[in-house]
Amino acid sequence: MELRDYLRLLRRRWLMILSVTAVVLAAAATLTFTATPQYQSSAQLFVSVSSQSGGSDAYQGALFSGQRVTSYAQQVGTTQLADSVIADLDLDLTPGELKDKVSASVLPETVMVKITATDPEPALAQAIAQSYAEQLSLWIDEIETVGGRTPIRASLSDAASLPSDPSSPQPVRNLGLGLVLGLLLGVGLALLRELLDTSVKDPAEATTLSTAPMLGSVAYDAAARTEPLITSLPSTAPRAEAFRVIRTNLQFLEVDHPEKVVVVTSALPNEGKTSTALNLALSLAQAGQKTLLIEGDLRRPKASAALGLDHAVGVTTILVGKVSLEEALQKHPDSDLSVLSAGAIPPNPAELLQSHAMTELLAKIRADFDVVIIDAPPLLPVTDAALLASHADGALLVVRYGSTTREQLTQSVERLSSVDAKPLGLVMNMVPSRRHGSGYGYGYGYGYGYAPETVDSGKRKKA
Repeated sequence: MELRDYLRLLRRRWLMILSVTAVVLAAAATLTFTATPQYQSSAQLFVSVSSQSGGSDAYQGALFSGQRVTSYAQQVGTTQLADSVIADLDLDLTPGELKDKVSASVLPETVMVKITATDPEPALAQAIAQSYAEQLSLWIDEIETVGGRTPIRASLSDAASLPSDPSSPQPVRNLGLGLVLGLLLGVGLALLRELLDTSVKDPAEATTLSTAPMLGSVAYDAAARTEPLITSLPSTAPRAEAFRVIRTNLQFLEVDHPEKVVVVTSALPNEGKTSTALNLALSLAQAGQKTLLIEGDLRRPKASAALGLDHAVGVTTILVGKVSLEEALQKHPDSDLSVLSAGAIPPNPAELLQSHAMTELLAKIRADFDVVIIDAPPLLPVTDAALLASHADGALLVVRYGSTTREQLTQSVERLSSVDAKPLGLVMNMVPSRRHGSGYGYGYGYGYGYAPETVDSGKRKKA
């Protein structure tokens, strides 16, 4: 990944990174401010070798004491010395509990042993450190005495002092570490999620996977829950403009051989294909074209209800010969759009759609209308959309930003190819508004069954 890829990741996943950082920082603050304050006190011993002469004897003595001083520091961790300190201070502690409170180290390049005691009580920390230093000095005198002489002495060079400030917790350090750790963890999780995320977010990637042009995109707009149709919006509304862009790009796909019958579908439900079909048909009707919207989803018809029309009579009743096309057609009251509802939901939708009667119906419709938009079911769950696309001039695929995966898009195109149908173009739906870097701020929210959906301008073609 390049630097700009990381910057794009931070911009896209900033909320996740901020949330993880806040959680880690809150945990660090909780541990810091609920922890019992601990106080430390230290005492130092200076280890020396008695020598009657100078020169090489003094040098050899210094080497000898340097070699022994590490062993003396290790003695601080023994039970024997802990018992001596407990007896000296009359402590109500076990040797193991006392050893956990004490540590010893040799100061680098010296013969100094530093003994540090930690306890919630400052006075007790001072007393333990001082007693350990004294008891260790006595033990060294005892163990090193040979023939009445003690060649090595351990003298108290720095007595333990009473600590005034706690050594832990350290709020500034802990919160700083929590902030850094939270940011690293947040960025790491965001990067992992990005690597595991196979959803389509880039229009260029979508066109590469499908080999179909991007006709436009629709940005997310929660207001579309209450106003899903562009006929209820001012003509200058961004959502209405978004569908005008898609309409224009669709008309200029093939000037010499214009597509009259277009199936609008998607890979899966909840990707906004019904709302796209509705508003694209309304936009075409507003442009003065004689347009028909066919509710081709015979399993979960939603388009006629969104338009406020009756869905009892429509495609299925025509196919079984109960009514004629003229009798089943309806007009949308707020536009010049003709609508053919799904009709009664049949037990065998796929069989009806691939019937000879359906072929004849579409042939008659072609002769009567300039443009026909068919709202079809999703491609992957059922075969209905592919069957409809085989009777049409092509299919318009709706891709939901951040939801439709690369594999699903590829499988959708393959499903169309298997029936010799072609994807005419793509519409990217539910695009976050911040992704609109091209200057088109289209907002729209809607899903399969009237959930919010989205559109971005995509690539605009000049008329």
